[in-house]
Amino acid sequence: MTRRLLAAIFTDNPEWTDYTSVPRADLREGCRRYLTRILDLLGGASGDPETDDVAAGIGRHRAEQGVPMEAMLRTFRLGGGIVWEALLDKAGNVGPQEIRETGTAMWAVVDGLSSSLVTSYRNTELEQVRRDERRRHALIEDLLSGRAHDAVFAARAARELNLPAQGAYLVVAARGAGRPLRAGIETALAASGIRSVWHDRVDTTIGIVSLEHRTDEAVLQQLRPQVRGRAGASPPVPGLAQVDSAHALALIALQTLSGEASGLVSLEQRYPEALLVRSPDLTDLLLTHALGPVLELPDKERDILLRTLSIWLAENRSAANAAPRLHCHRNTVINRLQRISGLLGRPIDNQRAALELSLALAALGLDTSR
Repeated sequence: MTRRLLAAIFTDNPEWTDYTSVPRADLREGCRRYLTRILDLLGGASGDPETDDVAAGIGRHRAEQGVPMEAMLRTFRLGGGIVWEALLDKAGNVGPQEIRETGTAMWAVVDGLSSSLVTSYRNTELEQVRRDERRRHALIEDLLSGRAHDAVFAARAARELNLPAQGAYLVVAARGAGRPLRAGIETALAASGIRSVWHDRVDTTIGIVSLEHRTDEAVLQQLRPQVRGRAGASPPVPGLAQVDSAHALALIALQTLSGEASGLVSLEQRYPEALLVRSPDLTDLLLTHALGPVLELPDKERDILLRTLSIWLAENRSAANAAPRLHCHRNTVINRLQRISGLLGRPIDNQRAALELSLALAALGLDTSR
């Protein structure tokens, strides 16, 4: 029966010929064990076919070898047919009722063993996916921690993650309630020819994105529609060996966005804010020095003066240009600026004062508790 099943496999189940990872001796032994188990169960051996260890072992082994489950189920059906033909050959003068009862029992055994095969096969596939995902995450973490300074590791990581071994990269860090990025971002970018890998941590999603002869701005334009929360991107780095530095810079860019913000910013757009984020103690001192008396005012007056100051600075310190944006007269703008100057006890219309005030206002944008 084993010889007949092997012949049937290669005649009626030709998919097997594509799986050279299964040695002929291994296939023969699997067939023998399966056919023997059918006969044992028909002969009264104890055990539930749907939880059978032999069928489960075959399913697990073939899943590890990459044989499709459909090919295995067809093999089990072929084996059942061969056993049934062998039984009929030996039946002699057995009556129709006994044949029906034996046929029902035999196909119940085959169905049960097939069910055990499917359960084991799927569990093995799931474990393989989990194992592959753990390996993938470990490789990404190693890249982010700097292991790519080792050229051998960098080449292996690039190969296993399907990333270019050479060329520029940028790193993206994203946070937000729920999923900060749209599902399937890696596939969406791949459709545009952009290779990337993405890695979920407890509160942050990290992406390593290959530029492959594109400008960073072109890649960022592809990324922006995928961002739901807030995200920061590093400047480009020349290769995988510098991905750890890019990772640190992406996290800094992310920190320059308040918790209520959304969208993607590049560190190259946020250098003043990044400097403030990196020096929180100095930032507090700057705020006290540059805006302390203004920040102590009642909320309504404080907010009016801060908005006036922000727009005046944005309009190159022109009261005439700031007035339309503030929906007030030029003289009102001047009066508010004089009020600020008086509170601070120094002029605010020189270059250095403008720099300090601009940085202080940027610092307020970083700290929503103020």
